[in-house]
Amino acid sequence: MKFLVFLGTARDSTPPKPARLGVRVVGAILANLKSRYGKHEIELVDVLDYPLETIFKPHFAYPKSKAPHELDKLAQKIASADGFIMVSPEYNHSMSPALANLLNHFGSSLFAYKPSAIVTYSAGQWGGMRAAIGMRTYLSELGCLPVSAMIHVPKAQDVFSANGSPQAGVDQDSWFDYFDRTIKQLVWWAQAAREQRAIVDPHKLIGDFKTNPSQRNVS
Repeated sequence: MKFLVFLGTARDSTPPKPARLGVRVVGAILANLKSRYGKHEIELVDVLDYPLETIFKPHFAYPKSKAPHELDKLAQKIASADGFIMVSPEYNHSMSPALANLLNHFGSSLFAYKPSAIVTYSAGQWGGMRAAIGMRTYLSELGCLPVSAMIHVPKAQDVFSANGSPQAGVDQDSWFDYFDRTIKQLVWWAQAAREQRAIVDPHKLIGDFKTNPSQRNVS
């Protein structure tokens, strides 16, 4: 199966230190996926690779074949994926605005009927869990229902080094075992959803919301 790992941090300055703490967390997640789930296709989607126009225009609002190449290519990747791992810091008890901005450029029909996993982190003691609570609602509305288990990494700068490897004295296997509870749920639900999509196309069963509010029975 194919999974997209979204890295939702755009901060790349100091202070605070270290810069882009999420790179460490996502490096550890990718290492776990490579070592324990190598049969699946894993691709990183970094918000910094998608500099978006100041004037917001979602991918689905462009005429056919007229969307910016970067958005069009990412839309195809989202549509072909079986599940998603959303990695976000916590800013003011909320998810990364950069991650939300990127995801908001795509209609929920691209994400729908596929599972997601929530990974949050922080430089402090809570590991971003307050942001994760909001992400549950957000991802559910987007259509990629999050699995029940979540991953939280408090004081991430003390746990992982710049390349995602464990800091001295940190037991990588213990962290990977912790990650596995979430990732195994994601893989199980992704497999089940893919098999069911092959039997019944949900986009034909329930029409996608595209451009008109009446498609959601909204007056």
